[in-house]
Amino acid sequence: MSISEILELLAQKKPLNDVQADFMFTELMDGNMTEAQTGAFLMALRAKGEDSTDLAAGVRAGVAHAVKIPGFDGNRDEPVIDTCGTGGDGQCSFNNSTAVSLFLADMGYTVAKHGNRALSSSCGSADALEALGIPLEQTPEEAAEGLAKYNFAFLFAPAYHPAFKYVMPVRQQLGIRTLFNFMGPLLNPARPSHQLMGIGDPSKLELMGETLLLTGVDKALIFSGAGGFDELTTWGPNRGYIIHDGVMEKTTVNPSQLGFKPHAPGDVRVDGKDDAVAKLRDILAGKGPEAMMDMVALNLAGCLHLLGKGDMRECADLARHTVNQGLQKGIPYVG
Repeated sequence: MSISEILELLAQKKPLNDVQADFMFTELMDGNMTEAQTGAFLMALRAKGEDSTDLAAGVRAGVAHAVKIPGFDGNRDEPVIDTCGTGGDGQCSFNNSTAVSLFLADMGYTVAKHGNRALSSSCGSADALEALGIPLEQTPEEAAEGLAKYNFAFLFAPAYHPAFKYVMPVRQQLGIRTLFNFMGPLLNPARPSHQLMGIGDPSKLELMGETLLLTGVDKALIFSGAGGFDELTTWGPNRGYIIHDGVMEKTTVNPSQLGFKPHAPGDVRVDGKDDAVAKLRDILAGKGPEAMMDMVALNLAGCLHLLGKGDMRECADLARHTVNQGLQKGIPYVG
């Protein structure tokens, strides 16, 4: 088996098996591919049509090369949850998943929030949390301590995936979507047992769900929000899959059946980073705009349902009460 032989298979648009895909992604993240080979590999995968075998191999290699969090290897007795979505929905909405993660931690759940700075949004999760005073540049040991003390740590993606230095220049030179655009939410180095994952492109739901099944998760809700959002939205049905016990089943989250008003997409948009951070502070204090508070509550309800707090209606009632109260313990690391 060689890089050239597998590139020839891909040039003929033939699918790779697990061994071939694992070999290629390991070679890539070991730094054994030239930039020309890396570009050819990514383009050939896209031309063939990426499948869950390809994406799962990329995730396995990414996790194997990631910086590890002491005590977090996916085998903990208590749940660890992440709320990271794919991003890239182009909606300029507020930092919903970040707010949800902080409310979960405030309730006592262990949240390992994986994320990055803004790439296509006004304010990424890293930008928002940094503005709140939450540290980004933590050692793995400090992150583990934060998870124990505050039930929360932000895992800044560039710090935990050093092997990505071999692919980043090529992705920048290509300037188009590649398989790596889908890998972010799947690469949390703390290996969460539970995930709420929004996907802006509904055509990729099955791909992401199959990959989660192949790479390991206890329970997950993956969905595409109404209007192409990568968040659960209140203005229409949210369709996707729920994953549990090694099974993936179609599901729909209908906000009107959970007692939420049908707000409009424009009600959750922000005007730049400063506005995003100000809105986030208001939400965490229980004083944010109604449409944003409801969106946080809906997504929090999805997390609570995954964590076994009841059916979606029960969890929606609990989530609304929690969000309206605001954080009870203050912002982690800050107070």
